[in-house]
Amino acid sequence: MSFRERALALLQGGWDLHVHVEPDLLPRKTDDLTLARRFREMGLKGFLLKSHYAPTAERAQVVRKAVPGVEVLGAVVLNHGVGGLNPLAVEVAARAGARFVWFPTVDAANEARHLEKLPPEKRPQWAGLMEALRKEGTVPEPIALLDASGRLRPEARAVLKVAARHGMVVATGHLSREEVFRVVEAALEEGVSQVVVTHPDYPTQALSLEDQRLLARWGAYLERCFAPSHTGKVPWEALFRAIRATPLERNFVSTDLGQPQNPPVEEGLVLMAERLLEAGFDEAEVRHMAVTVPEKLALGGER
Repeated sequence: MSFRERALALLQGGWDLHVHVEPDLLPRKTDDLTLARRFREMGLKGFLLKSHYAPTAERAQVVRKAVPGVEVLGAVVLNHGVGGLNPLAVEVAARAGARFVWFPTVDAANEARHLEKLPPEKRPQWAGLMEALRKEGTVPEPIALLDASGRLRPEARAVLKVAARHGMVVATGHLSREEVFRVVEAALEEGVSQVVVTHPDYPTQALSLEDQRLLARWGAYLERCFAPSHTGKVPWEALFRAIRATPLERNFVSTDLGQPQNPPVEEGLVLMAERLLEAGFDEAEVRHMAVTVPEKLALGGER
């Protein structure tokens, strides 16, 4: 049996909790209906729609009805398109069925600081759009979560209270190290039962192994994404080392795919599983990260 066959067998019932597909403001590899049909054909359980610009819960409801047999979940990302750190946006998204709330990504102050240092050819796909919007004067200043004394802004804590009340998963987005720690700490204080540290290995987060172990001890889940390693932003060996250095039960994999130049979105989990198997992870470990933990996050389960 080939690595692909083994990987696909292990992934039956698996979830991808981080995809970027059309409709969107940016060109994408595929659309949500096509992806749902491909997931159904491959025996994958479902995926979560992530948009940097608009809530996706109502869209997810339409896709679920159009493609029975695949669970499609919605989310809200707290960028300027929904008012930034806006508890009302979270409340509305939750009532529409959103499962995840991400803290700022493309509008995060941390992301803006890193973007300034990159040459144009190294900048992410969304950077051009954000630059155009800023030149038009339609985008406010980047969003910082901490005040001058390093305390979490009250708006951020208000968001967490709403997320806790609705049982939503809170993900840290593209925050800085200090912001990640303050958000995770406050989320747990406010009663959020499931917290995800978004791609902790990514250059704009770059959390140390010690940091990752501490966050895992607190109860956070560590998201390992395929796209950053596929594109060379996070070396594969560094990703494997981080997984091995942290509790397996706190790790899960997703793809972060959808960019036109990258592999098909529905192939991302398969390719990730192949890489993990080739690196020496056993089948039970791969299934735990690709199926068991994502299902807990998708459907709600114990922290």
